[in-house]
Amino acid sequence: MPIYYISKVLNGAEGRYTPIEKMALALVITARRLRPYFLSHPIGVKTNTLLKQTLGKPDTSGRLVKWAVELSEYDISYLPRTTIKAQALTNFVSKLAGISIKDASKDQTWLLHVDGSSTTQCSGEGIVITSPQGEDLEFAIKFGFKASNNEVEYEALVIGMRMAHEAGARHPLAYSDSQLIVKQVEGAYEAKEENMIQYLQQIEELKTSFDHF
Repeated sequence: MPIYYISKVLNGAEGRYTPIEKMALALVITARRLRPYFLSHPIGVKTNTLLKQTLGKPDTSGRLVKWAVELSEYDISYLPRTTIKAQALTNFVSKLAGISIKDASKDQTWLLHVDGSSTTQCSGEGIVITSPQGEDLEFAIKFGFKASNNEVEYEALVIGMRMAHEAGARHPLAYSDSQLIVKQVEGAYEAKEENMIQYLQQIEELKTSFDHF
């Protein structure tokens, strides 16, 4: 079963949206990027918010009305979301790698290898997280949207950092085959494209999840 990750950095105005508006925006962005899938299949949205009720109100704000109309062309149902505690998720990911949280010292280095690729037909990424004990946790992800090689490389790094954090890593050492991405993350090269700048902002935020990156 393919898994798709959608990410977006909120701009100044979007950052001031209410939580329910941000939730609605996330659904709209996802529907736009995965439009062929939304048109071809029934979509189930798991959420514990009042998203369905809010979008269905006639007195909602202008942007919510616009989004509700845009989403109305899809067969979307809203389902209750089961809660997974962060620690339970961390333990689950660690078990997949055959390691125990208590055996992974916070002072030990984890390795994160990311490799993204993009063609005219599809794009995807490979992620390998190596624990201090040498155990590998491997992921292969295929995107359902077109993306440049640089975008795919950044997506791989962002998702890899999140996965490393969930696995319990505190000192990850990241490797990428894209020298451009490496230099931009290190600050040696300046990112000029807006989407690259947004990716760098995400990475800076994710860095705060670790003791050292």
